[in-house]
Amino acid sequence: MNTYNDYIKEIEERKGQGLHPKPIDGAELLSEIISQIKDSSNPHREDSLKFFIYNTLPGTTSAAGVKAKFLKEIILGESVVEEIIPAFAFEQLSHMKGGPSIEVLLDLALGSDVAIAEEATKVLKTQVFLYEADAERLENAYKAGNAIAKELLESYAQAEFFTKLPEVEEKIEVVTFIAGTGDISTDLLSPGADAHSRSDRELHGQCLFEHNKEMQQELLALKAQHPDKRVMLIAEKGTMGVGSSRMSGVNNVALWTGVSSSPYVPFINIAPVIAGTNGIAPIFLTTVGVTGGIGIDLKNWVQQKDENGNTIVDADGEPVLKQTYSVETGTVLTINTKTKKLYSGDIELKDISTALTPPKMEFIKAGGSYAVVFGKKLQTLSCKILGIDIPQVYAPSKEVSIEGQGLTAVEKIFNKNAVGTTPGKTLHAGSNVRVEVNIVGSQDTTGLMTSQELEMMAATIVSPIVDAGYQSGCHTASVWDDKSKANIPRLMQFMNDFGLITARDPKGQYHAMTDVIHKVLNDITVDDWDIIIGGDSHTRMSKGVAFGADSGTVALALATGEATMPIPESVKVTFKGDMKSFMDFRDVVHATQQQMLKQFGGENVFQGRIIEVHIGTLTADQAFTFTDWTAEMKAKASICISEEETLVESLEIARDRIQIMIDKGMDNEKQMLQGLVDKANNRIQELNSGSKPALKPDADAKYYAEVVIDLDEIAEPMIADPDVNNDDVSKRYTHDTIRPLSYYGGTKQVDLGFIGSCMIHKGDMQILAQMLKNIEAQYGKVEFKAPLVVAPPTYNIVDELKAEGDWEILQKYSGFEFNDNAPKGLARTKYENMLYLERPGCNLCMGNQEKAEPGDTVMATSTRLFQGRVVKDTDGKKGESLLSSTPVVVLSTILGRTPTMEEYEAAVDGIVLTKFKPSQKQLVLA
Repeated sequence: MNTYNDYIKEIEERKGQGLHPKPIDGAELLSEIISQIKDSSNPHREDSLKFFIYNTLPGTTSAAGVKAKFLKEIILGESVVEEIIPAFAFEQLSHMKGGPSIEVLLDLALGSDVAIAEEATKVLKTQVFLYEADAERLENAYKAGNAIAKELLESYAQAEFFTKLPEVEEKIEVVTFIAGTGDISTDLLSPGADAHSRSDRELHGQCLFEHNKEMQQELLALKAQHPDKRVMLIAEKGTMGVGSSRMSGVNNVALWTGVSSSPYVPFINIAPVIAGTNGIAPIFLTTVGVTGGIGIDLKNWVQQKDENGNTIVDADGEPVLKQTYSVETGTVLTINTKTKKLYSGDIELKDISTALTPPKMEFIKAGGSYAVVFGKKLQTLSCKILGIDIPQVYAPSKEVSIEGQGLTAVEKIFNKNAVGTTPGKTLHAGSNVRVEVNIVGSQDTTGLMTSQELEMMAATIVSPIVDAGYQSGCHTASVWDDKSKANIPRLMQFMNDFGLITARDPKGQYHAMTDVIHKVLNDITVDDWDIIIGGDSHTRMSKGVAFGADSGTVALALATGEATMPIPESVKVTFKGDMKSFMDFRDVVHATQQQMLKQFGGENVFQGRIIEVHIGTLTADQAFTFTDWTAEMKAKASICISEEETLVESLEIARDRIQIMIDKGMDNEKQMLQGLVDKANNRIQELNSGSKPALKPDADAKYYAEVVIDLDEIAEPMIADPDVNNDDVSKRYTHDTIRPLSYYGGTKQVDLGFIGSCMIHKGDMQILAQMLKNIEAQYGKVEFKAPLVVAPPTYNIVDELKAEGDWEILQKYSGFEFNDNAPKGLARTKYENMLYLERPGCNLCMGNQEKAEPGDTVMATSTRLFQGRVVKDTDGKKGESLLSSTPVVVLSTILGRTPTMEEYEAAVDGIVLTKFKPSQKQLVLA
């Protein structure tokens, strides 16, 4: 009874944290619990019954297999449990979501006992998580003349598992709760520092609002005051869910405000209602759909226009906003799903039809997008077996086709990869389609949730449609602490068994690769026509089109090889002019955001759309700096349009890096990585021969907007500033405040510098090395007046720097160098004024392990400036994370302050920062 006793001990420990028993996923523990249930005199029998019925995870967990087998014994009369009669056993099976439960139900439905078969058939008709093996079993029985198999297939063909569900209620009453003013990062809902607990949903729920117990109590009080209403969580004067693509954030909101998905599965809630003045961030909105929730674009504050239609701005040049209706906390509103309007009493406030489209209404009805995706798949399989056309049950895929209009780059990619659409029909933006996915990436702080999702949807192996799946280890690379040791090996084992390439080898036979996931995905994407899904908002490749996604969408893509999404509108970005020699490409990235906002009167035309950037001459490594930042531009995704020669060079680099992974021993039995090498070689051959040119849009493609960036206007380094003291709190931490270096007058104190994350490439490390040499030559020595933390994004870069001599230069000036044989066991809390050479990975940018000292002003190359992400506040000073180029970061730590332009120009003299210039070639198809 050791396993059960250990569980009881854990329960007592959790009580001290105000937590309930942890849900059971292991076979050994549940087997012991079943033994105690069978023993009528066992003192633990009553508790064991409760654990068995109400606290066992469904799907393909090993516990689910044991539970399904025991329920089968009860139904067949082989075991008798007074409290679990056969009818209740069937009800339990109906909530187990596939895998072992489907196997048991099929055994019973296709068995010889007619009465039992009838009951099993009733339950099976409600299930959607059947896979090819289950369908094959039904097909064989059907062909053998089994009447129940025929009945089931006919039910599935008609999608009765969906049509017989209750309709979505017409009126949903909500009460508002303002979670914050301005953009709300998913860090507020699920802090990065709590990443280790995400798979323990109840424990993780305690971190909502960054552990702000006062806010949590206010939310509970509001719920108690309005027990018949749903709470709508709001970002006032901002966008909800910017930043990371966190399923855990939606899970937390649902846990506190949603409804239970099943009485027999604890802490899994669905159907949250979330809103923002400027809507929901694109990736986060997808996550809301996974749970059958509602995400609303309120537009309760609007920009004021003059008589000529121009935006009115204040003294600081910011658009003047006017409130059109109030959503202050405690306001009761009504969502009408029939009229698709938001009401205050009988007063219509807003058309919210975009939140209640036919596909989204199906997600709400089915309790989430998974059930719809699998339902469509099961319907298709059944109709194929029966040899009949697919009845139109679900809302048809929206197919927008405009005769005579050319295609943008994303429209071309979607047309190539679309499945189930009208043959021969060309699709334009606004269409909503299923597409095949080529590359799928899972990252390590959401990976355990992805593995849980895979178990719950009864998936056991990566879809054969997927070219490659990769499980990273970068978000937990900084500190190999007890939390990582407990979680990461388990995750790697699961994903390795599932068929992914894993950063860490469960057998320990190859060196751990903690490379930043986005960089790895950028390398293993070897076709400019690919679609990539990754469990992180910075899944923004410079080849193909990539979408950051929640852990559930990643699981769905791994299991099915598909994703369903609209074809977004595109914004075309081109360049003119010449770059000054002392400018870095990071300055072009920031200037793009600044100039776009200026050109469109403060309207962010990038938000929710594809940025089609005509990058031309930059290889994928360097171009990634632009595409990566498009997450901060709030774009849905981005696509690089490259010259043929540049694309070939990028693919050769990627292919050679994949070969290094193979040489390390990272390929699997299916030779997934070798398949990518072969695919890269084939694409290179197509480009060189001209048989299939590089992806380009049509000259007559239609864009939502076109932005032309004038390189001549970029006269000094550009810095993204969190503007932490802005009187208007909605303007803080937005990424939209882009300032020139001279704004700081060479006097702003910098307490720590960070060079790392996905925003840098090998060139940045070379710039760092050259600057250190230059400074030594100028001053006789290099002395840091602020700490400089350097985390190379990949081991390949470290190896190349070592081979070329630059790493030796960095070692010369460093006071700390990572050691893979003795990784740090504790996060750093204090920094000395020296250079730290940290392990490849996310480091400070992620904020879940390492952080700057509270109250610091940090100058960083990373992407995150949200409050508390990289640096926390103190009572006396707000932490600041200013984002800039590598040269600015280096010089700021040498000086302990922001440099003047004269100091900056002297420090980069003679260093080639970038070779970027606008392409002189035609990057569209006439």
